[in-house]
Amino acid sequence: MTRLSKLGSFSLLCIASLTIMVGALVAPGLLSISNALGINEYAVWLVTFPALGAVLFAPIAGKSIDKFGAYRALIVGLILYGAMGFAVYWLNGPWFVLSNRILLGGITAVVMASSTVLISQWYTGNERLSMIAKQGMAIELGGVLFLFLGGTLASINWAYPLSLYLIAWLFLLMLLLFVPRKHPSITVEAECDNNQTQQGLSLHQVYLFATMAMVIFFTAIVVLPKSMVQQGYNEAQVGNLLAFISLVAVVAAYFMPKVAKHMSATYLLAVAFVAYALAHVGFANANGMPILLIGAVFAGIGFGFSIPLLNHMTVEKSAANVRGKNLSYFTMAVFGGQFITSFVEFIPGGTTVSFSAAMLLASIVAVILVAMQLSDNKSFSKPATEKKS
Repeated sequence: MTRLSKLGSFSLLCIASLTIMVGALVAPGLLSISNALGINEYAVWLVTFPALGAVLFAPIAGKSIDKFGAYRALIVGLILYGAMGFAVYWLNGPWFVLSNRILLGGITAVVMASSTVLISQWYTGNERLSMIAKQGMAIELGGVLFLFLGGTLASINWAYPLSLYLIAWLFLLMLLLFVPRKHPSITVEAECDNNQTQQGLSLHQVYLFATMAMVIFFTAIVVLPKSMVQQGYNEAQVGNLLAFISLVAVVAAYFMPKVAKHMSATYLLAVAFVAYALAHVGFANANGMPILLIGAVFAGIGFGFSIPLLNHMTVEKSAANVRGKNLSYFTMAVFGGQFITSFVEFIPGGTTVSFSAAMLLASIVAVILVAMQLSDNKSFSKPATEKKS
């Protein structure tokens, strides 16, 4: 079977980094950018509204991918991503700017889902799991890189970070040069969807747990800055800790396929939610940087073990002719979880209560996953027992 070249694989991973870039790019210079665009009162929405757009437009994105093909959809998505991201420079006022951010989020859903479909077309089995894990690593590394570049450029001029959206056009050129339009014919497809879903999680459960994972993870991202400032840390220290979480997530995603060989996907997902719970226990009780760092390690492990795994499960449980649609729903779940965390700051009781609520949610999900796996084990072993008797 024809294999995708290393440059082709690298191109798809670069495209994956655009997923987190859509909101992270403006975060470091949020105050100056929102002031220049005339939306001071809605500054945070510059970061969160692309997630809302991804949720709203994901179903349309999925149908387009299945109808026109992932390659064509990705070409159009990358063209519009660069144009729409940079175009906000000429806009002013809440209506025009926030409409632009919502549309950009919808385009991001096309880019994320179609690039994952391409990965599913070029890789199978363990190689596919490994590549999707690398995709998760690329997303987190993109967060680290674009947060740094966005902050550096914003310190020079508020508009300079917006120019980085045009990097999507460079990635488009790489796609055209290094990723062939015609992918190999893969005979072992996940088209026996019923067989795949008899054991383990269903697609609807995958979407639900993806949403829960992102709500819990982004609760830390949203609440930590406020919590750390209250403890006397400066913005640089906050940024460094958030970057450290992303780096741990990269390492965790690298090891996830190796760990997956030794336990079921459901158990591994339960481990991820246990890690999330421990992270929020640390954040809620942190009285110094060492405890914060321990919490950051567990938060990174939770993300690196959960999101790439759930992404892979979506691919494996989807027939080829509806894979674009299903991956768009997964994108909706991921971005929906991010958007929900926009309202975390309204939880009464302060940061400790927010961390505690996230810890409780993660713990409940972990218990449910273990119970589901134990139930599957019993139902799987029952016919064999009856046969022996």
